[in-house]
Amino acid sequence: MTRKSRWAAMTVAVALSFPIAAFGQSDSSETYRQLNLFGDVFERVRADYVEEVADEDLIEAAINGMLTALDPHSSYLNADSYQDMQVQTRGAFGGLGIEVTLENGLVKVVSPIDDTPASRAGIQPGDLVSHLDGEPVLGLTLNEAVDKMRGPVDSEIVLTIRRAEDEPFDVTLTRAIIKIQSVRSRLEGDVGYVRITSFNEQTQTGLEAALKELRAADGDKLTGLVLDLRNNPGGLLDQAVSVSDSFLDKGEIVSTRGRDPDEAQRYNAKTGDIGDGLPMVVLINGGSASASEIVAGALQDHRRAIILGTRSFGKASVQTIIPLAGHGAIRLTTARYYTPSGRSIQAMGIDPDIVVEPARVEIIAQPKPRGEADLRGALEGEDTAPDTAPAPAPSETPAAPDGEAAPDGEAPADGEAPAAAQDYQLARALDLLRGLALFNARAVN
Repeated sequence: MTRKSRWAAMTVAVALSFPIAAFGQSDSSETYRQLNLFGDVFERVRADYVEEVADEDLIEAAINGMLTALDPHSSYLNADSYQDMQVQTRGAFGGLGIEVTLENGLVKVVSPIDDTPASRAGIQPGDLVSHLDGEPVLGLTLNEAVDKMRGPVDSEIVLTIRRAEDEPFDVTLTRAIIKIQSVRSRLEGDVGYVRITSFNEQTQTGLEAALKELRAADGDKLTGLVLDLRNNPGGLLDQAVSVSDSFLDKGEIVSTRGRDPDEAQRYNAKTGDIGDGLPMVVLINGGSASASEIVAGALQDHRRAIILGTRSFGKASVQTIIPLAGHGAIRLTTARYYTPSGRSIQAMGIDPDIVVEPARVEIIAQPKPRGEADLRGALEGEDTAPDTAPAPAPSETPAAPDGEAAPDGEAPADGEAPAAAQDYQLARALDLLRGLALFNARAVN
């Protein structure tokens, strides 16, 4: 039997594996014709390409080409990539620490992950990677580009970055084992600050532990919560639902709708709010994607939190990982998700309730103003202050851009989000929550 006849037999076998009964007669005939076309091209490449190519490589490339042509998030995972993906969702993997997608043939940074080589080197959401070690990215699939960025721990790679209108520049990164602590928390005065960097299997338990620690540290005197989802590229759907449920007492969290209307799913909140109804601000930006947008959209639609920052990334599709016995898996877009109000934010993102761009604030030096007490012959003031005056609000030093050292020269520890003195958006969130606390206290009195 010739090679062509063997391939024809293979094509027929593949065609017979399709559920032909689902198609009309004319549809199945067209499917056979297209499969025969694929077989002819495959055989021509095997026979006449300038260099010999392994059949396995050709088939894998064909499958990946079919999937990546659908949308930027569908792809083929070979056995190694599938294993890496499983490790990543558990919270540890090897690489540079950036979440990426493809845009116009270049690798686009969705967001850097905290406390990784990429974040420490200043890689920003929206950066485009045009070359890896001097080799152009154009023409590579997303998986191929990701494979090139991975490598032995402590080995170096040079990324050529295009950023907005700036000239392209090179950044040298040293690969490392990326261990994600997906939840971090701290007190900002009387406000609890919780940052979620990604949604992996540890996120919900990390959130619960963080809230418990904040209450223990502040003696249940918290006046508000900041949930920071900036530069969070997303992750597991079930974790996004759990985090949203943590702050909602009832109602829909998110719905997913696929090709079959009968397979639509709705996820609803259960009774119980671990935030105990405290005022909340959720911080988002252009690096907040997917699962982050599910949480922000749910809390926004239920008016449980004020969303502050800049518009989010706009990824409202759900990918299902479908294992292929002995051959890795495929990541296939199977549904769109909708916020509780029925919004689809696909390609549009979530608009914050209060838009606050990253900014620098500087104190303007002024001469000391004259007051009543400085006037000649002014009446003496009466001491009518109560015995217990309220504690002054925490002082605030001038804000600086994210990641830049504070005026006193002290930078935040690696992996920590900048403190309010360095983070204009966070400072505005804290101002908002403290203002609400003062207003509510006066309303009660």
